Amino acid sequence: MAVERTLFLVKPDAMQRGLAGEIIKRLENRGLKIVGLKLMQVSRATAEKHYGEHKGKGFYEGLVEFITSAPVIAAVLEGPNAIDIVRATNGLTNPGAAAPGTIRADFGLMTGRNLVHASDSATSAAREIKLFFKPGDILSWTRESDRWIYE
Repeated sequence: MAVERTLFLVKPDAMQRGLAGEIIKRLENRGLKIVGLKLMQVSRATAEKHYGEHKGKGFYEGLVEFITSAPVIAAVLEGPNAIDIVRATNGLTNPGAAAPGTIRADFGLMTGRNLVHASDSATSAAREIKLFFKPGDILSWTRESDRWIYE
């Protein structure tokens, strides 16, 4: 079984609305394991690196301002197909088009306030995890319930 790690952020809008616990619970309920977790204020420098692929686009400055506007919860989640599982649990970026039962459909209304972020590929996950976590911040541990979740 190939296990992946992915970066997951509970964004400022979800933090301001008190949704962090509910959102993290949904990911744990899917069977994903938390191997890194912290509450943090994203610096402008980190935000600019995180959203670097969008530099020069009209919405870039808004992304940077938003992610630095309030604390976020940054997490590294682990599990089989973790990247795809987290993205499916989040739902489409536009909450209005997201499937019912996803985080964005259940709690969001607008694309610019879509509550969560998740890495979109293994390459992005590796880059993003390094932006938000030092190697010692991420733990490898055995969870007894994994044998009831993974084949």
